[in-house]
Amino acid sequence: MITDPDVADVEAVADAVLFEGYLLYPYRASAQKNRVRWQFGVLTPAADESEPTRNRTECLLEPGGGNARLFVRLRCLQLQTRSPRTAAGHAVDALIVDGTRHLRFEEGLPREIDTELAVADLLTGRVTVPISLPGGTKTELLPDGAGVIVRETWPVTGRIVVSCTDLPGPYLVHRLRVDVVNDSPGAAGAPREEVLRRSLIAAHTIIAARPGAFLSPTDPPEWARPAVAECVNEHTWPVLAGPEERTDLVLSSPIILADHPQIAPESPTNLFDGLENDEILTLRTMVLTDDEKAEARATDPRAAGIIDAIDAMPPEILERLHGAIRSLRPAGSSCEVPVFGGDAPGVRPPEQLPWWDPGQDASVDPETDSVLVDGVPVAKGSHVLLRPGRSVDAQDRFLDGMAATVQAVVHDVDGGVHVAVSIDGDPAAELQLAHGRFRYFRPDELEVVQ
Repeated sequence: MITDPDVADVEAVADAVLFEGYLLYPYRASAQKNRVRWQFGVLTPAADESEPTRNRTECLLEPGGGNARLFVRLRCLQLQTRSPRTAAGHAVDALIVDGTRHLRFEEGLPREIDTELAVADLLTGRVTVPISLPGGTKTELLPDGAGVIVRETWPVTGRIVVSCTDLPGPYLVHRLRVDVVNDSPGAAGAPREEVLRRSLIAAHTIIAARPGAFLSPTDPPEWARPAVAECVNEHTWPVLAGPEERTDLVLSSPIILADHPQIAPESPTNLFDGLENDEILTLRTMVLTDDEKAEARATDPRAAGIIDAIDAMPPEILERLHGAIRSLRPAGSSCEVPVFGGDAPGVRPPEQLPWWDPGQDASVDPETDSVLVDGVPVAKGSHVLLRPGRSVDAQDRFLDGMAATVQAVVHDVDGGVHVAVSIDGDPAAELQLAHGRFRYFRPDELEVVQ
């Protein structure tokens, strides 16, 4: 078993992955966006061809000796249908008993499968770990014999296949492969509602090495880049996990993440949408009507938890959601104005200008500023090729080699310079320009078109 200290540093992020898109604002079963759910990491039965039945993770491992061991944890959701039924046994979409609303809905049950393996054993052959999630039916009686709530799950079977390959060369490095496969029976062409009952949902893995270290799949050392490029990852995206100083932990997620992803400390509630802004979702939830909140509470216990948490949120927690300063520009001599008088000389800060008011601060102007790229001045209207670095957001990597036009050169509060561009030939470019929406790159990620 993976002990708590092994995975505690990544559990919060892993939970966000597990419940990403589980239920979207306004958290009600009747909301259109909640009619089609379970969008990430779904591994369906082998007979189904609409979605993948397996995923594969490959990454590079530097074992910390001949006794190195691996801990692998598969996490997923198992679908559970919740169906209210009348006293006569008829299934209905909704049932109100003593003022409490009971709705038909599909819930997700968190499941974990752990295994511990010796790296030496994996080098001699792959190891298969069975996945067996049992099915069953539970019945909850409603007061005064008004009806029942029936919860039903279906068995899900599969396997985790783990293997290691020793890479040739002067370094002791292994290529680790972890396959997660759904072997559940199913009928070809079955409706998605039925397919999901025997699927692994939001499937992802946490892998820990004891002792050992993983090489970053997105920003490896130069000597390891060819080997990393040969790694095959299908329907999952491995990254180094935990704090920056840890290299012995990997999170392989169906959602693209950067190395060492973290939940912002200002975020107190899992709103099931890590791509949204907590403050926006919180404010929107606050203005739901009492009836809308009641339906959200009846939709799912986790939705009820969101509503209750936001209703009880104190002002000081809400204020934290407005934003946080992660770094400050260090004070330098150019920012200090000596003053004299009294017992000793002192320092008076210069007059503070609003950030950023072009009427008061003429030192920067995105419309006319330029920056040197390979010794060539680049400004608005310049033509460039995009060469995003390996450590950037994965979405930017898809733009490698594309032609773009510079729209502005901007400076941030930390002294960094960013070049705003629009993609040449993008059908949406005109609309994005009208709204001032650009893509931003560092000067060293650009190549000047002469």
